[in-house]
Amino acid sequence: MSLWGTLTGKKSSSTSSSSSSPSSSSSTPSQDNAPTTSFQSTPFDPTTAQDVTSFLGNASLPDPSQLHPLAGLNHQTLDYLSLDESALSDLPGSRSALPSRGWSDDLQYGTGVTYLSALTLGGSYGMIEGLRRTPASAPPKIRLNSVLNSITRRGPFLGNSAGIIAMVYNGINSTIGYYRGKHDSANSVVAGALSGMLFKSTRGLRPMMISGGIVAGVAGVWTVMRKTLF
Repeated sequence: MSLWGTLTGKKSSSTSSSSSSPSSSSSTPSQDNAPTTSFQSTPFDPTTAQDVTSFLGNASLPDPSQLHPLAGLNHQTLDYLSLDESALSDLPGSRSALPSRGWSDDLQYGTGVTYLSALTLGGSYGMIEGLRRTPASAPPKIRLNSVLNSITRRGPFLGNSAGIIAMVYNGINSTIGYYRGKHDSANSVVAGALSGMLFKSTRGLRPMMISGGIVAGVAGVWTVMRKTLF
């Protein structure tokens, strides 16, 4: 190779052209051997697509109504349970203002009604007392304060005292009725006397007798009213 050829690169270009010619000739057979198969996409048909019901049908999921514990029972021949606790008391004379199933109902109704009644009565008395104690010329705030103090002093005291007496009275009355097998006026009067005496048992004999007589008289009036109205 001459110096001029080295500088101008003539031989190298001819060499590269000669080397590229076999590659082009070799690529020709590969193009001739390429597969001629062509793929064509089919159009989408919405009617053939599967919806949600295809996998949520009856065959894949169980019937929800069969999951209930009483699903396999025949409702026509089913005997309903009769609970003894729901039966009313059958003791003679046990009928009262409200249906009673026994001593528990009497205890709840009697204690609740007596407590609320005494609380209302005591609060009313305290309101009247508070209005009488304050002069008419007093400012409204002072009169309101006096009334609220009297209500909170008289109402809860009378309500709590009557609620305790009613609780003891119902317990004693139910116990006497259980052993005697009936509820009558004698049970109520004796239960009232005992509950009143027990309430004032720490004050001495005289307060015990006075309290027992008052509660026994109230119980006697209640028995007369119950026989008259119910």
